[in-house]
Amino acid sequence: MAHIVAAYGLPHTPFFPSKVEEEGPSSPTGVMFGEARDSLAAAKPDVILIFDTDHYNTFFFDNFPILAIGIDEGFRGPNDEPRGGMPVYDVPSMPRLAEAIRDEGVRSGFDIATLRDFSCDHSVMVPLHFVNPGMKWPVIPFFISGHVPPLPPARRCFELGRQIRRTLEAYPEDLRVAIIGTGSFSLEVFGPRVRLGFTDGVPDPEWVHEVCRYLAAGDTEGLIAAATEDRMHAAGNVGGELLNWIAMLAFTDNRKPDFLDKQMENGHAYAGWRL
Repeated sequence: MAHIVAAYGLPHTPFFPSKVEEEGPSSPTGVMFGEARDSLAAAKPDVILIFDTDHYNTFFFDNFPILAIGIDEGFRGPNDEPRGGMPVYDVPSMPRLAEAIRDEGVRSGFDIATLRDFSCDHSVMVPLHFVNPGMKWPVIPFFISGHVPPLPPARRCFELGRQIRRTLEAYPEDLRVAIIGTGSFSLEVFGPRVRLGFTDGVPDPEWVHEVCRYLAAGDTEGLIAAATEDRMHAAGNVGGELLNWIAMLAFTDNRKPDFLDKQMENGHAYAGWRL
């Protein structure tokens, strides 16, 4: 059976690689990603499963699944404009394990689309850039639609995570698996709630504090109840990225995180659980 050894919630802001490069070793962003990187290295995973919301680069409106998984020997990214400080990577994957996740998910009632010969944008690649140096660990990307209404319910995303966990725990190979959920809690990008002259902003900082209170207490049920579609949309036009965190929380057994750091200027946080 596979063993879940760690879980992390991380942001994916596209300019962070260049920001950390400019700020140097004392960069607060670099320090927070570094804590997750060191924790992940200590967990010694064999593979990473990352829950993500694509930003219209892997998918577009002509082919827009609610749930999808990448199944291939590997993938490349970012497929949007790389920022300074971040190269384009070739990332290995584990197609047999990804196929098992897809197959058992479909058998359990989750309509999961399949990608082959695909690439990923910054929302997958920025976290991996910081916590998977050299892309030494294979990665399976799982996409949850978190930007365009109607959003999948928070409860459904949590149940998806639980189903994937059952698949992993029944998998016949002895693998160590780390889980990542990525995204912001309150963020508006190129929307009406952005200040004049800015491209993004945090329209609902109190929601960031509320989400973090649930995370700090290990109160996943409280977070699921609070994370209605209207509430997430009220927190910004990409507020549905919280669903990636909720899918990840299906692996944490309501434990309090080993670390939890807010980054209020970007409406998100960093969190980690060694399991």
